[in-house]
Amino acid sequence: MRITHVVENLNRGGLERVVIELAKAQHAAGHDLQVVCLYDRGGLAGELDAAGIPVRAIGKRDGIDLRALWRLRRAIGRHRTQVLHSHNSIPHYYAVFASLGRRFLRIVNTRHGMGDINPSSRREWLFRQSMRRTDVAATVCEAARVRLAEISAAPAEKLRSVPNGIHVERFRVADDDARAALVASLGLPPGSHVIGFVGRLNWAKDLATLVRAFAIVAAQRDDVALVLVGDGEERAALEGQVAAAGLGERVRMLGDRGDVPALLAGFDVFAMSSISEGYSIALLEACASGLPVVATDVGGNREIVHDGSHGRLVPARDPEALAAALLALLDDPALRSGMAAVARRWALAEATFAAMAARYQALYADGLAVPGPHSRPPSPT
Repeated sequence: MRITHVVENLNRGGLERVVIELAKAQHAAGHDLQVVCLYDRGGLAGELDAAGIPVRAIGKRDGIDLRALWRLRRAIGRHRTQVLHSHNSIPHYYAVFASLGRRFLRIVNTRHGMGDINPSSRREWLFRQSMRRTDVAATVCEAARVRLAEISAAPAEKLRSVPNGIHVERFRVADDDARAALVASLGLPPGSHVIGFVGRLNWAKDLATLVRAFAIVAAQRDDVALVLVGDGEERAALEGQVAAAGLGERVRMLGDRGDVPALLAGFDVFAMSSISEGYSIALLEACASGLPVVATDVGGNREIVHDGSHGRLVPARDPEALAAALLALLDDPALRSGMAAVARRWALAEATFAAMAARYQALYADGLAVPGPHSRPPSPT
């Protein structure tokens, strides 16, 4: 198959990681791939360059950009794309409108978030119009599929749930040696316990609540540190909050890192305070690393974290509840160990990349088996 993925960019994030790994696997399986970025290429594009997969940046400007629409149309046409797979709303309606008059085996969209959107916005109106020429709208969790159907973002009969997956085998199970190494590298006192988070520092993660929860934990235990891995627009505000709370010596903000598996192996507990999530890659990676998780009960989190089994779910925007759950795990090594083992087993059984890739391949292959409105291959113009 000739497959084009359309994304905003390839900066570091869960969506981008899914697209990169999916593209590499499809390329290795013999498909002809390209990835088209609406804006800039992004910091992770080099991974696809190294794999021999073309990455093309359209350079879209703010607002409706007809020149970007034409560049995208040309990229799709020159590639003679058969399967057009877009990711999230803006890339999708640009991809669909840029391809008007062409025919495809399959037009697929994935919405990677939870659907916390304004249904009356111009963006969502354009997305709904583009659904008319879309074969399948995939969501990354069942909660998102239900949500998008409720607000009529896409026809219910076109919605499919395709949970994210990761290469579980790439993640080392957390152990005492990795923790000691991480603690030493961060200049923390020997024997410190680490509460860790990995992800973008943005509004959706509500890390201000995590910092407030950690302040409660820190007041009760002097052997615990908080490590935040990632970057984003909320970083300066978080740094100010940490300083104002007098937590500067016990909070480490590491920025973007390329050694996330090694860092996860040094955590004791993974914490997530999000107010909006789809099907979090970070939570999957935490489970693959054999970490007990404390997460907010939003979006698809409960489809990953089974409360009382390999983690705890707490209400969003509730630092006291978050702190209580963290302290319960920190105070009970046997509970942490038991949850860690369950988390790893769950990841191996339910969160593999191979399962996700197979589901997407089945969605693509439906276009070969069932003739539909996009079943004729595109012209090479």
